[in-house]
Amino acid sequence: MALTKQYLKSKPVVKVTFTLPAEAVEKSEKVTLVGEFNGWNPKEAVALKKQKDGSFKASLDLVPGKEYQFRYLLDNEIWANDWEADKYVPAGVNAEENSVVVL
Repeated sequence: MALTKQYLKSKPVVKVTFTLPAEAVEKSEKVTLVGEFNGWNPKEAVALKKQKDGSFKASLDLVPGKEYQFRYLLDNEIWANDWEADKYVPAGVNAEENSVVVL
């Protein structure tokens, strides 16, 4: 898993690319990104596109100077964190944690 951040000079946004490697996805066919940037609404989740190497990837333009909690949703059933997130915070549900990207 990886988070790639590109600070754009032409716009006040950071292009963040979220990548979930093939070994983290296992046999999942659908991977989406859910978080504070879409109100934690799975119906408004960002679909990650499957790459030739079996990984999944998507990019979002986010506001710099903020932190965003997020998680991946595999096949609309399994929640997963990003192994290389900037940090983790308690999700408030059981002992779960959310991944965080810091911009």
